[in-house]
Amino acid sequence: MRVTVRVPATSANLGPGFDCFGLALDLCNEVTVDTEAEPGVSWEGEGADELPTDGSDMVSRAMQRVAVEHGISLPPSALRGVNRIPLERGLGSSAAASVAGIAIGGRLLGVGVGPEEIVRFAVEAEGHPDNAAAAVHGGLTIALPEGDVIRVDVHPDLRPVLLVPETRSSTYLTRRTLPDEVHRSDAVFNIGHAALAALALTSRPDLLGISLDDRLHQWRRLSLVPEVRDFFEDLRAKGVPVCLSGAGPSLLAFERDSEEVPDPGDGWRVLRPSVHSNGVEVVVEN
Repeated sequence: MRVTVRVPATSANLGPGFDCFGLALDLCNEVTVDTEAEPGVSWEGEGADELPTDGSDMVSRAMQRVAVEHGISLPPSALRGVNRIPLERGLGSSAAASVAGIAIGGRLLGVGVGPEEIVRFAVEAEGHPDNAAAAVHGGLTIALPEGDVIRVDVHPDLRPVLLVPETRSSTYLTRRTLPDEVHRSDAVFNIGHAALAALALTSRPDLLGISLDDRLHQWRRLSLVPEVRDFFEDLRAKGVPVCLSGAGPSLLAFERDSEEVPDPGDGWRVLRPSVHSNGVEVVVEN
């Protein structure tokens, strides 16, 4: 059996939607597992020289988690990954690996792992549902703390731009900079702007500029990467809708017909993926 899975990059939070909003982007990792090939693990693309090949990678661990959950042993297999999502840049590379492994494990073992179970497994591994929900369902997702996920289509004129610096960051470390409690006024601010962002992303893109502001996480995380913060502030001053992508340090901006996102210069990559509507895709060849 050969199972191939494609999983999109995701941008979480989207400004005020802290730990709730996720947007799937058409920048996909592809993982193929073949039970007829000589066992082993190999990687191409992003992180190929640093990812483990001894079966301790996140895809393999997620596959094993499904096997343990269902009390079934995985068959020997060859795993080949082609990574297009930059690592440790706030683009959901860890969630994509978890989702890929869970989806593959379910197919290999014939246990019928559905979208809800894939998200649940990924949240248990990652701790937060926002990236996993978007990777599984595609489009724009709103993940609720109790486990429910709502998926909606975005406005067709939405033009995402990813601004990816060479600098990396750890979600675990950046989260430690966030306070356990927030002022009521900041909570109210984010509630209002999150509601507005949902409207802007789905039907009123002209409201993106004002809707993506946040008081819970962005500025604290941006303070850890001054060069990213400076460009973020420059974009805002120019009226470009922009937010931190996940925990950063990448930025997610939105272009309009009248204005392109300016080039940040050396030390950055500029990617223009469309929104990925389908979420995780699985192809099985027997």
